[in-house]
Amino acid sequence: MRNNFLVAFAVGLAVIAIVIGGIFFMQRGDVMQLPGAILKVRTAPLDENSSIAVLDFRIANPSDIIFEVRTVTVELVGADGKSYQGQVSSDGDAARLFEAIPLLGQKFNKTLVTRERIFAHANADRMVAARFQAPVTLLDGRRKFILHIEEVDGKLIDYSER
Repeated sequence: MRNNFLVAFAVGLAVIAIVIGGIFFMQRGDVMQLPGAILKVRTAPLDENSSIAVLDFRIANPSDIIFEVRTVTVELVGADGKSYQGQVSSDGDAARLFEAIPLLGQKFNKTLVTRERIFAHANADRMVAARFQAPVTLLDGRRKFILHIEEVDGKLIDYSER
């Protein structure tokens, strides 16, 4: 009688483990992770006390969920460790910016804008242009740029330069 109980108990545990494993397997694509990297940073002066930074980056969405952008912000960490927030420009302003400042080169990618969607299992190359109330020497001597992308459900994704 004791052996029958142990066999039934072991079979029950095995069935429960298989069910739990199946649940985890079915939900493997429901985790929102967006691997990516900042590929290139270009800076240019606007005047003595302000400058522009253009960040080209690659973003991937390996999950089964569509990622919709709520906000995009750019943070500069200076050589002294002090943090500066940039004012992100729209896609139309970025196009005019590239026309007005030839030092930036050409515009390779679309600007990542609010309410843009990164579809499931897709990759995208995007850019962000941000204006800083700081001289270009501060941008060029920086420690790093950090790109913050917030999803409509509150998930925050950060990409750091270097």
